[in-house]
Amino acid sequence: MRLDKYLSQASGLSRSQARAAIKSGGVKVNNQPVKRVDHQLAADAIVTWGEELVSPGSARYFMLHKPAGYVSANRDSDHPVVLDLLDEYPRGLSVAGRLDKDTTGLVLISDDGAWVHAVISPRRDCEKVYQAELDGEVDEAMLQAFAHGILLRSENKPTLPAQLKVLSGPLVEVRIREGKYHQVKRMFAACGRKVLALHRTQIGSIVLDPSLAPGEYRALSDEEVRSIETG
Repeated sequence: MRLDKYLSQASGLSRSQARAAIKSGGVKVNNQPVKRVDHQLAADAIVTWGEELVSPGSARYFMLHKPAGYVSANRDSDHPVVLDLLDEYPRGLSVAGRLDKDTTGLVLISDDGAWVHAVISPRRDCEKVYQAELDGEVDEAMLQAFAHGILLRSENKPTLPAQLKVLSGPLVEVRIREGKYHQVKRMFAACGRKVLALHRTQIGSIVLDPSLAPGEYRALSDEEVRSIETG
């Protein structure tokens, strides 16, 4: 197997990240630095990255109840990141389904690159469910606008149809099948409403565990992992 493919599969890095790690000289095969990304590994080869042994092992899958103030990224120079909330060793873990710094709720995290891609890929049609508190109540025109798709500023085609449901007064539920930048907030802004608070409750069929307080996490069940199809 090629070294870059092995490193990507075993560590959870994307293929481009794996190639960068190899070219930097940080990857060794049988204790010798190897900078060729297409280096062919023998079946008994020992691969290390930094000081850590890299082996396929068992993939890890978590759900996290993200609090406000954390960035959905592996690292950030200005803000704390969601991986700071995990007791697990973070190397190789990636965030699947990012949230804005001030948005709360369900975040999925794994070192299974194919699984993470299946969550975030627009082609997978993985539905995301949010609760939003608005600065005013919605009307029938807004319900219809969401149902038909909304042309957002700086976009050349409208969003996919979304479901907007009133829960109580200005508290609503939104179901979308995309992940455009600040999409929910931009959709409401296009309809003349401001989002005061936004909370994600569900990705696909995985629902945020109500027993998790903000900042807490747990491993996903086998059933939850299998609900995201990677084929």
